[in-house]
Amino acid sequence: MTPADTSGAAARTHKGTRKGTRKGTGPRRRRVGAGGGQGVPLPLLLPALLALAFLLVPLLALLVRAPWQSMPEQLTSPVVWQALRLSLVCATAATAVSLVLGVPLAWLLARTEFPGRGLVRALVTLPLVLPPVVGGVALLMALGRNGIVGQWLDQWFGISLPFTTAGVVVAEAFVAMPFLVISVEGTLRATDRRYEEAAATLGASRFTAFRRVTLPLIAPGIAAGSVLAWARALGEFGATITFAGNFPDRTQTMPLAVYLALQSDPEAAIALSVVLLAVSIAVLAGLRDRWMTAS
Repeated sequence: MTPADTSGAAARTHKGTRKGTRKGTGPRRRRVGAGGGQGVPLPLLLPALLALAFLLVPLLALLVRAPWQSMPEQLTSPVVWQALRLSLVCATAATAVSLVLGVPLAWLLARTEFPGRGLVRALVTLPLVLPPVVGGVALLMALGRNGIVGQWLDQWFGISLPFTTAGVVVAEAFVAMPFLVISVEGTLRATDRRYEEAAATLGASRFTAFRRVTLPLIAPGIAAGSVLAWARALGEFGATITFAGNFPDRTQTMPLAVYLALQSDPEAAIALSVVLLAVSIAVLAGLRDRWMTAS
């Protein structure tokens, strides 16, 4: 076979292949879904829909049964307003305490090496999984009048934290601070350390580098952690009622008021619950760029 015959045969083969492809006799391109699959398997779709309904139906029921007509009256009643005001003040104070103590702790965990760092990190996150009532009992054993630290606070400074507004702040900070520490530590680990090293080579001390370089870089993580800590403090119940009690206008926060109102005034309990739900939605909306838009 001559070279010309070979070229002609190759051309005819290529033409036939293209023709077969147009007529559907050749290989076809398989279309896939957006996730790379061919659809959602039914054994996975049904449990997923049940899980979605399980999470959303109670929230929708709360909104459906809310006393919208009497909502302004419910929220302006003295008991509800006292609980709302106290919750906002204590949650903000607990967040401030978490910022002052938690940011340095997050920096220590992220930037320094010391024996037992993994154990310290585990202990810091322990309040996340610890039952809140157990946390309240632990605070009583530590900061109560007969506690290992509280007895000295009472004898030396006359400070008694249990069943006071300050005790509410302590209880809320205890359960909320880990959220801020985890968020800030993760941001610190993701931040390029070369900026801090460059500041050090220019003569800046380590604290100056932290204040002038690191803090601006991790500001989004601090903001996200602060919002999470504030929301967690606002919704705290178990540690608060165990350590601070449930005294109107002194330690009765919104979750405690919901629990108490549910026994005597269900409409007030629903109104307060709607307020807490709105706060939670606002927190998610504020963090949408961090988590809700992840792909």
